[in-house]
Amino acid sequence: MNRQETSSSYQELSEDVEHADANLEPAEEQVDKEDLDDASSTILPILDSNSPSVRFSKSCLKNVFSVILLFIYLLLMAVAVFLVYQTIADFRDKLKHPVMSVSYKEVPSYDPPGIALYPGKAELLTCKHHLHNYIPPLVNPGQPGEIECTTQRINYTDPFANGTKKFAVIVEGPRDVKQQELVFMQFYLNETDQDFSAIDYLLFSSFQDFLESPNKPDFMKTCESSYSSWKFSSGFRTWVKMSLVKTKEEDGRETVEFRQEISVVNYIERRAKASGDQLFFVVFEWKDPFIQEVQDIVTANAWNMIAILCGIFLALFKAADFAKLSVKWMIKIRKRHLQRRTQALNHIS
Repeated sequence: MNRQETSSSYQELSEDVEHADANLEPAEEQVDKEDLDDASSTILPILDSNSPSVRFSKSCLKNVFSVILLFIYLLLMAVAVFLVYQTIADFRDKLKHPVMSVSYKEVPSYDPPGIALYPGKAELLTCKHHLHNYIPPLVNPGQPGEIECTTQRINYTDPFANGTKKFAVIVEGPRDVKQQELVFMQFYLNETDQDFSAIDYLLFSSFQDFLESPNKPDFMKTCESSYSSWKFSSGFRTWVKMSLVKTKEEDGRETVEFRQEISVVNYIERRAKASGDQLFFVVFEWKDPFIQEVQDIVTANAWNMIAILCGIFLALFKAADFAKLSVKWMIKIRKRHLQRRTQALNHIS
């Protein structure tokens, strides 16, 4: 009886030990899993690409790149502002300093100019029109000959010397430039008390305007005030080749100027008795059939300047918009980085 009770109690004790061992094994396995989880949690953040340190380096590079871009666009904006200033300055400078434009107009014939001669005591002996640039040999030089030119004699008051009277012989100039028409004149001066003898002359634009003028003395005074005068000397044949220059002023007025090429040939005296008297020979001819037209042209184009300014201002607005977006993006990245850093610190703690 006693043996039976002892065996039953021993059997119950062994069952309790086995039940305790079975409960202990799962607990140990749970502890081992927790240790492994802790170990993995301490090692994985170093190797993970989404760790806070890796994210920080990427965001730092992005911020540096954004700052560089921002400085580049600020530099471009400064260049655009300089271009705006330079464009406006160039436009104003071109308005103040127009460019001279020269063109040539070919004409078959000219309006005959007026040739005003101031012979003084000299006498006009001959005046003839010749063609094809040819002058026949002189016949009886120093003697009165034919005057085939249209001439007018006039007295008027010198515009530069009050009260001084001037005597002028107005001669119609050559017309036909294609056939090389010229005007040949010969003057004779018997005696002179001067060391040098010369005859003054001036050219004005239209002989017809002189004929149609109601007040010819005033017309000549105006011409003498507007045109330059020249001289030709005795003892020579002075050949004057004329060219016409028309200049258009800014206010719309048109001025006429004569340019001359003068060649001088010595006269060979063959007269037996030629002591004391002087002979003058002068030829007037057109140089070429081209009238030179000069006018000032403003090269500044307002539409071109407006187009350039519109392009520059558009670039400025685009650059400013990009800079604003870049700054907002940098602020957003900074805030996101601070939030992730705070979350990482909270996780570690």
